Amino acid sequence: MPVRAVQQIMLGTVTTNEQQARETLAAIRKAGYSGIELNGFMIRPTSFLVRMMTKMAGMPVGRGGKLDWKALTREAGLSVVSIHEDLGTIQREPDTVIREAEAFGTNDAVVTGMYRFDYSDQAAVQKLAEDLNKAGERLKQGGVRLLYHNHNCEFRKVSAEKTAYGLLMEETDPSFVNFEFDSYWPTEAGVDALALMRQLGGRMRLYHINDRGSRLSGPAMTPILKSDSMELGDGNMNLPALVEQAKAAGVDAVILESHKNWVDHSPIRSLERSAEFLRRYV
Repeated sequence: MPVRAVQQIMLGTVTTNEQQARETLAAIRKAGYSGIELNGFMIRPTSFLVRMMTKMAGMPVGRGGKLDWKALTREAGLSVVSIHEDLGTIQREPDTVIREAEAFGTNDAVVTGMYRFDYSDQAAVQKLAEDLNKAGERLKQGGVRLLYHNHNCEFRKVSAEKTAYGLLMEETDPSFVNFEFDSYWPTEAGVDALALMRQLGGRMRLYHINDRGSRLSGPAMTPILKSDSMELGDGNMNLPALVEQAKAAGVDAVILESHKNWVDHSPIRSLERSAEFLRRYV
């Protein structure tokens, strides 16, 4: 069965010091998760710019980069399922990325999309695929797999028939590049997430899970509501079918990553509630 894990981006506000991080990771373990997915920009000291960008996006990284995450995860009994890194770091410092993955006991490095990048430019996406292939080949030499994580920008069209994500699937070499699929973002973009998962098949090595809906109760001021992140099973996505497909593909981990719209405004309460769904289906 896949490992049940939590993405570190949820934890920026509740891992600001060592004691708080210990308590948070213990709560994650108690809720039934056995893994965590780390971010390079959260396990190392982070620049002011990165902290401001993530805060503006509603998911502040905090100052946990000064903490000893190797010791903290080991003490909590949480395995590290992967580490998110930007492509530039992997290209510049592949040996550092390989050593870090080894130190944390993981085989996976995950690229989480590109900033200031035109996903509607077919030539640019083609070049990205080439860069991913080269980076993946280099990491493979050190025993690390390269995975690509999607958001919604990859579902922009590069032609009348094809999205950027479709082009990346076609032009990356499965020997060097595979995928961490996030079903929330194609759903947000109006794309059939289940069909994409079936198309990826065994190239989907990790699965990011979230739900989408509205927390409003009672009358609405207008007939149009804004959907947002929800705890698993509380929204409108067909998560049981998506999870079954992920398991059929043989994913190594199902990783919760919800956004700022947490129940009780608490990431801990939110991940505890989502754990109820995961215990039932994963």
